[in-house]
Amino acid sequence: MRKNILIPTDFSKNSWNALNYALSLFKDDKCTFYLLNTFQLYYFTTDSLIVPEPGEPNYEKAKEQSEVGLEKIIDGITSRGGNEEHNFETISTYNTVLEAVKTVIDKNEIELVIMGTKGENDPTNKLYGSNAVDVMEKVNNCPVIVIPENVNYPEEKRKEVVFATNFKTAYKRRELENLVDIAKKMKAAIRVLHIQEADKLSREQEGNKVDLQQYLGDVVHTFHTLTDIKVAPGIHSFIESRDSDLLALINKKHNFLTSIFTKSLVKEIGFKPLVPVLVMHP
Repeated sequence: MRKNILIPTDFSKNSWNALNYALSLFKDDKCTFYLLNTFQLYYFTTDSLIVPEPGEPNYEKAKEQSEVGLEKIIDGITSRGGNEEHNFETISTYNTVLEAVKTVIDKNEIELVIMGTKGENDPTNKLYGSNAVDVMEKVNNCPVIVIPENVNYPEEKRKEVVFATNFKTAYKRRELENLVDIAKKMKAAIRVLHIQEADKLSREQEGNKVDLQQYLGDVVHTFHTLTDIKVAPGIHSFIESRDSDLLALINKKHNFLTSIFTKSLVKEIGFKPLVPVLVMHP
């Protein structure tokens, strides 16, 4: 079956890198990749009633730049060869990234969004650009993978995906399908990481853990527990110490991701986003 994958791009090096990651991850699959570029005219304020109309010179110039940029990406992909079962559709639209992503997901039955951590206009001292955080937090009907700068698809190494969870909410098999699917594609083991806050798991947590073990089924997986450490530093130190390849999370509550990727944390343990993050939703 053909997969529909959305790649937002702002023509930055980071978004080109995210596209390459996507092409490598799905190199053996039949896929349609939707390449989305949004353009806006920044001198229009958000509370202004004047919105540029198609046909106005500034609008047409911005649209042309967007379309030319998308054509260059297609040329770049074509020149490198690859899977003949990969199709590419380009979408250029006047909108915010978040709203455009939501629209394309609904209209084209997108199964996965893959994007860079930050774009051309995000300050270099920020780990995750506002667009990446918005999409991770607010797109709740489609999983999202966010790829840091300079991270390539891991071809020749032992691969593992870290799934961070507190076992507090019941899992559904459908929620975890993307995690299992991606681990199989990467030929990676899943390391289930729990940062323990109480002396032992409650009966409910134990039950959820048993369910999780069943859902992970035939994928190689192990369970790991860290104690006496806060959630975010625990996740980061685990990934860093093991040279893991991807972090997977289920975003069940608002601002969970923001708490994991805060600036203060960076100062505290010197963390840089070394691995892609897969965000799934209930």
